[in-house]
Amino acid sequence: MAGVQVGKRIIGADAPVIVGWDNIGRVQGGPFKQAFFTHFQPAVLFGLIAFWYYAPNEWAVASTGIWIGLCFKVLLLGLEWVNPRYRSWQLTWKEFATDVFYVGLGYTALRLFSGYFGNEFIISTIQNAMNWQKFDWFTGLPLLVQAILISMIFDFGQYWMHRGMHNWYPLWLTHAPHHYITQLNINKGAVGNPIELFLIGLGIGGFFDFLPRAFLIAGAFGMAVGTYQHINVRFNTPRWWRFIFNTTEHHSVHHSQDYEATRSNYSATWILWDRLFGTCVDGEAEVLGMEGGRRMDIRETMVFPFTEAWKDMKARRERGKAAADGSVEPQLEPAE
Repeated sequence: MAGVQVGKRIIGADAPVIVGWDNIGRVQGGPFKQAFFTHFQPAVLFGLIAFWYYAPNEWAVASTGIWIGLCFKVLLLGLEWVNPRYRSWQLTWKEFATDVFYVGLGYTALRLFSGYFGNEFIISTIQNAMNWQKFDWFTGLPLLVQAILISMIFDFGQYWMHRGMHNWYPLWLTHAPHHYITQLNINKGAVGNPIELFLIGLGIGGFFDFLPRAFLIAGAFGMAVGTYQHINVRFNTPRWWRFIFNTTEHHSVHHSQDYEATRSNYSATWILWDRLFGTCVDGEAEVLGMEGGRRMDIRETMVFPFTEAWKDMKARRERGKAAADGSVEPQLEPAE
């Protein structure tokens, strides 16, 4: 395959990737269906922002956000059946049962662990070691501005953590299982090794004492934008939306079987970070996964970082022993 040049890279040389927006499929149907799947994403985002902005104090709590998030995912699960992006991504009972395991893991053991060693623990440690009073003016900004800053600051941290997972081998071992998914649907964001899911959730937005309601509005961006990364719904995404925000199209490129394409679109919400740092590839891919689309089971996902690290250490030790004995010439590690 020849591929398409994007900057200094060739995208689509290893596996099919649509580069650019011109050849991406459109929603098929009547005027109502066209309008619904064109304006659904902006309408949900603006609706959530308005809700959290004007909601009574007794409603503006984290538990309300959890229930809204669960109901929103059920709605999107229904839309996957009504208007799927690709039939090859259609959810099966086997896929659904596997996804339920990972979602349950995220809401139980992983959340418990994060409560002791996650954002709050790290942020409180750093806050106690530094003088943050010089940033007090930052928290006096308008509520909506604070919410956007929280979302962008958190996503900035996720961008570099995610990019690091593709460029530093120890982190890649934790992230690799997530790239063995062969389809996108509403719960695929929860699929992966627990170490990777913990690391990718770390953020720095909590360094500043923003208003609690600002965090809830910031969560609306994550819910109404980031949720679409792993979803099997065909939208007529507005141009302004896909320029600012990450989309299913962007993330499908990141999950394609093309190596160069996977090293793009690292952000979770704001694709602006990828545009700024030169890692954005606009387009879409249907053929996903690694090793020709091999599906990794739960057991292998749980132990993959450890077994692969052990194999690598063992291979390095054997190469070193062979080089010391003079039986083979020592070889340099190939540059990535």
